[in-house]
Amino acid sequence: FYMSDNFQVKTNPDLWATLDMDIDRFMNVPPMLTDAFKTIFLSQQNRPKMMAYFDDMVSNIFTGRIQELVDAKGEGRPVIGTFCVYVPEEIIQAANGVCIGLCGGSQGSIADAEKILPRNICPMVKSAFGFKVGRLCPLFQAVDFVYGETTCDAKKKTWELLDHYVPTHVMEIPQMKRERDKRLWIEEVKDFKQAIEERVDKEITEEDLKSGIETLNRKREAMQRLNNLRQHNPSPISGRDMLLIQQIAFYDIPERYTAKVHELCDELEKRIADQSFAAAQGTPRVMVSGTPMALPNWKLHNLIEGAGAIVVNEESCIGTRYYKDTIDTGGASMDQMLEKLTERYMKIDCSCFTPNDDRIDQVIKESRDSGAEGIIDYCLQFCHTYNIEAVKLREACAKEGIPFMAIETDYSPEDVGQLQTRVEAFLEQIQE
Repeated sequence: FYMSDNFQVKTNPDLWATLDMDIDRFMNVPPMLTDAFKTIFLSQQNRPKMMAYFDDMVSNIFTGRIQELVDAKGEGRPVIGTFCVYVPEEIIQAANGVCIGLCGGSQGSIADAEKILPRNICPMVKSAFGFKVGRLCPLFQAVDFVYGETTCDAKKKTWELLDHYVPTHVMEIPQMKRERDKRLWIEEVKDFKQAIEERVDKEITEEDLKSGIETLNRKREAMQRLNNLRQHNPSPISGRDMLLIQQIAFYDIPERYTAKVHELCDELEKRIADQSFAAAQGTPRVMVSGTPMALPNWKLHNLIEGAGAIVVNEESCIGTRYYKDTIDTGGASMDQMLEKLTERYMKIDCSCFTPNDDRIDQVIKESRDSGAEGIIDYCLQFCHTYNIEAVKLREACAKEGIPFMAIETDYSPEDVGQLQTRVEAFLEQIQE
């Protein structure tokens, strides 16, 4: 198991040179990430042994994993970047492609983006765009093309500009969930399948799609199992470690990841039996809802757990929204599978939809299921849809008697002191 002293995020300038990176600037990133990772993760006491695999994924994020992507491309497999859990991974899997999440979670690339984009838009969009224009992310440099979507205004207009730097396809996501919207959505899914087929120059068969769906179902089921175990009271794993595992889901190989998550689950079951917990009985239990947290955005979890609480659920695209639903493939034809796939994606309750009462109900349900004593709703600055939806969430929590706090923040460290004060006050409130 890792001793924190010898953990480091590895470097490989020769590999990066083949990807046309700004190597001089990027060389600063691995040491900074190493220090942050040691401070936030490796300082924890009594971590599960199986976290070594996930730590290793971080260690290899810019090297070993990049080499795997380069090798996949050498085999003629498409490497496709996405920014949203609405883009159907099952179809990429069915075409033997590689799907990589490219959302930006770092302050470091935002200045690059702001030379081009307006300042007052979502930091996740700016961070991702900045990584590409600054040539500062080997994952971004390794993809063949990216698939954007029309969930929010900042994204859909940024894709038009991103297309100057990397081939960018855009998938229309309707903003309501009526029958006519479902029909449009199925057409979009079929177009997506066709675009991937053209890229690999072969048709995706029913067998291919069924296999792709089953692979992703298994991955989501492993994550469901893990989230159920982490919600044991007391929890056998910290919220920080859970956040990391969920972030890694977006760039690891699905089959390998699924196997490792199950190995970790086996260990957590044993830890529960042995009463070996990540936090003592009586530790305040907090659920986080809201906007996604792209790697290496660990800011809020670090604050909450640093203040003596434990995070027991993430209602987020990086959390339950990504894995709570699977797809039934029993006896289905291609058209039926594509319809069932679309129906599964329609269950993701992003705040870009109106109305979106299903999300409010889901947040309350997850709060109850996880044994959380309060909810912190996390909103990235300028994310209008989540910000406004927090109003309805606050009303629902008040009605249910669930302590609720909404925060709005970005990736900069400037507001950490202020957020810490608010988090500590909230934890006092839920312990009264």
